[in-house]
Amino acid sequence: MLLELIIENYAVVDRLRVRFHPGLNLLTGETGGGKSIVVDALGLLFGGRASPELIRSGENRARVAGIFSAARDIPLEGVDLEDGELLVEREILAGGKSRAFLNSRPVTAALLRELAPCLGDIHGQHEQQELFSPPAQLAMLDAFAGVESPVADLYRRWTAAGRELEELERTEQEKLRLLDLWSFQRREIEGAGLAPGEDTRLEDERRVLLNLGKLQENAGAAFEALYDSHESALARLQLAMKKLDEIGRVDGSLQPVRDSLEPAHIALREASYALRDYLSRLEANPGRLEEIEERLSLIDKLKRKYGATLDEIAAFADRVRGQIDAVENAGERMAALRQERAALAADYQDTTARLTACRAQAARKLEKRVVTELAALAMERTVFNVELSAAAWSASGADAVRFLVSANLGEEPRPLEKIASGGELSRIALALKTCLAARGAGRTLVFDEVDAGVGGRAAEGIGRRLKKLAAADQVLCVTHLAQVAGFADHHYAVQKKESRGRTVAVVEELDRPARIREIGRMLSGETLTPEALRNAERLLASGS
Repeated sequence: MLLELIIENYAVVDRLRVRFHPGLNLLTGETGGGKSIVVDALGLLFGGRASPELIRSGENRARVAGIFSAARDIPLEGVDLEDGELLVEREILAGGKSRAFLNSRPVTAALLRELAPCLGDIHGQHEQQELFSPPAQLAMLDAFAGVESPVADLYRRWTAAGRELEELERTEQEKLRLLDLWSFQRREIEGAGLAPGEDTRLEDERRVLLNLGKLQENAGAAFEALYDSHESALARLQLAMKKLDEIGRVDGSLQPVRDSLEPAHIALREASYALRDYLSRLEANPGRLEEIEERLSLIDKLKRKYGATLDEIAAFADRVRGQIDAVENAGERMAALRQERAALAADYQDTTARLTACRAQAARKLEKRVVTELAALAMERTVFNVELSAAAWSASGADAVRFLVSANLGEEPRPLEKIASGGELSRIALALKTCLAARGAGRTLVFDEVDAGVGGRAAEGIGRRLKKLAAADQVLCVTHLAQVAGFADHHYAVQKKESRGRTVAVVEELDRPARIREIGRMLSGETLTPEALRNAERLLASGS
């Protein structure tokens, strides 16, 4: 339920703050007085399209905010109520962008559209046109029946299996032609017996064999300088250590110097032994070099064909194996898919049969309820039928729905869009809305001139239906008819005034005397007559 609406710098509104109440809230005023601004503002809060053209002249942004109460948690992830209330805001910026907020946290307009059905429903001329849509009529029937289509997941899985089966059948011949190529590629890669990092190790070994002479020469010179000569570093170090040992027998103060040379002595010995071992391995091996060259040539060939690195070649081989397995097992997969699809089709048919029966039962009840509601709206002779027929399988089932209406005695019921006038369509829409909202959800139902094109007894019937709706849901309605205004629980007058040289729209909640004057104005026009005031009092008395 909408508790409060705040509008700033929107159209001809400077700043407007209106509190609404449970029950039937009616807005009246002169034509062009700005009544629909409230409806348009709520449309923004429900995720409607924002246009910078609606920003008040001279301002750089417009803002609409609504405080809603909800009797239950909102079934959307990330939307939490605070003390049972939800603050919804929308800003329109002069640059063309808009921003949305829930409880002061930024959200998308798409989330507001998801949230809207939980908060309310706006029914205006555009929504009336949706009554012509068979999918919308099917959704209304399901809403009346209180069912959610149980076949959506079955249909999704059935179509997914069909797409996969079709793809397998379409590509099977082509893949069979490729099977020989994939098998050759797998054999070629697997036959090479590649090891991770093998190319790097072979390159290193090849470089050693190609530079064997230089390596032997340099390693031998290093070994001689460190170990294998009378003037080697190790010999000179050992001589120095011997002299320090002789000094230590007389003067121990140089013992730390002597001790510091021990690690160097060990390091020189280990380095010398390592050089000796390295030299022993440096042997000319023309046969090994030829093997390496052949192996690297094979690896280069595979790299040119299957990938720039050994890892890429291995990944290519994995893909080829997967493709081969897919072809070899395609028959089994297709058989499994056909079996799965047949089982899903059987489940779908069983489920849709039950759904169709449920819809057929609900259709008969809806027909009776709508006819009863239309009789109260001065359409006693109207015939309303819900035509249920078989349709192609879809996520909503295997049914097509059409609402058929005959507004005149003796005429064959025809589709809604072919027979209904504007006034008749408004009353049919209200009748349907009354039937669908019978259980009530504490939402805000908004009607924008649902009484367009009607008058007299039909107008009184519309007022009574709105009053009935307001017993379960909060109702906001823009009306031009005094007969409808008399049923209001709360009456608001919308008018334009001049303020500081500019036109502004204001909304005022009326007390009983003000309501009498406003309804009298609606009855008599500019000249408020005593007869109009007396009629206004009678309308209020009958509507309370």
